[in-house]
Amino acid sequence: MKKLLSDIIHGRAFKGDKGVWMIYFFLCMISLVEVYSASSRLTFEGAHHWTPMVSQAGFLLVGLVVIMLVQHIPCKWFMLLPFLLFPLAVILLIIAALGLGGGELNDTNRWIHIMGISFQPSEIAKAALIMSVAVVLAKTQTEKVVRRRGKDHVIVGAMKGRRSTAFTVVSIMTCIICGLIFIDNVSTAAMLFFVVVLMMFIAHVPLDLMFKGGVGLLAVIIVYVAFLFTMPEDVQRKFPGGKRISTVVARLSRHGGGADEDSSALTKDDFHKLLNDKNSQTTYAKIAVANSNVIGRGPGNSIQRDFLQHAESDFIYAIIFEELGVIGGAFVVFLYFTLLIRCGRIAQKCRRFFPAYLVLGFGIMMVLQALTNMGVAVGLLPVTGQTLPLISKGGTSIIITSFYIGVILSVSRYAEEVQLNNTEVELANSLIETDEFRSEGNME
Repeated sequence: MKKLLSDIIHGRAFKGDKGVWMIYFFLCMISLVEVYSASSRLTFEGAHHWTPMVSQAGFLLVGLVVIMLVQHIPCKWFMLLPFLLFPLAVILLIIAALGLGGGELNDTNRWIHIMGISFQPSEIAKAALIMSVAVVLAKTQTEKVVRRRGKDHVIVGAMKGRRSTAFTVVSIMTCIICGLIFIDNVSTAAMLFFVVVLMMFIAHVPLDLMFKGGVGLLAVIIVYVAFLFTMPEDVQRKFPGGKRISTVVARLSRHGGGADEDSSALTKDDFHKLLNDKNSQTTYAKIAVANSNVIGRGPGNSIQRDFLQHAESDFIYAIIFEELGVIGGAFVVFLYFTLLIRCGRIAQKCRRFFPAYLVLGFGIMMVLQALTNMGVAVGLLPVTGQTLPLISKGGTSIIITSFYIGVILSVSRYAEEVQLNNTEVELANSLIETDEFRSEGNME
């Protein structure tokens, strides 16, 4: 323990990419400040005013421990985790879908409660699927060097005779995980599906197979949704995903301009009637953004936090925008995009497929979730319930995201070691060539 504290103080405990570490600590600092500020509603409902911040600090501390441990795991060991995580994720998702986890909330079964601990199995499933896809893509892909116009070009593609292997295996795994998540969480299933598609595109999976598979899946979804809406509402809710599909359609309708009442028939004094439980979140979030300015109201001075439900989680970006202004909101966007860029550079340094696909998958997942959360907060997207990674209040999300960061740092450490070894080899070869040249000159 004493050695660990000494390593932390002197910076020796923070391995891997320094840029990723800086982004992580900035996000944690923003989280502590904004969760404390946005939790006034929780405090009013009975909690002590320090409770939300202490709870968030505890989860972030656990997340830091996870990062410290995971970053030291050799990169190749991560190839073994999917064989454990994937079946575990499937089992947990089935338990949640059947309502056996005891975690029903807002008419959904997204949570599982075990010995006083609550978690969302979909968070574990996201990590399991991305790691499994990275393994399959790495094992079914190869590269060859082709010389064109006097230059060498590296071509990545499927192994000989295995053109459809990666697409078939990845599609089966994705349909299983995303299908189970879709039952109670449509937005998470859609995001995860999109991340897998991007990973297959990056791995040069044949585009014609991806197009045919996408068209077929879309057709199945359209037919299934049409079938559900032919049923009475009470019968529709008994089918898998029936409860969430009606909710998604209603949210899309409201986001597209649908209203519960005819606003043209209301006077200026009656417009408060348009504010109800269905649109209050988006309305207060828009007010928070609209009342901001370049520098914002300042930390702790938000007004809409007292009215906005889930201000500390789903809509925390609206509070960030209101308190820190355009500058603060843009800085948060900058942090996430910089994280994605760092992941891309780490992937470029990797000499093997698996770590490159793994770090890109996790990086895309975090940034896509962040953009979705921010899009909802500013009114660009309908309500999805997605949190802002490492900033929003929450336990499962913070710990799983910390695991992502730990894996990225482990891969970056591996990439740095490979690059250093290559540099040393090149230096040794150059010295050998120099010595041979000198010896030949002396012989002459």
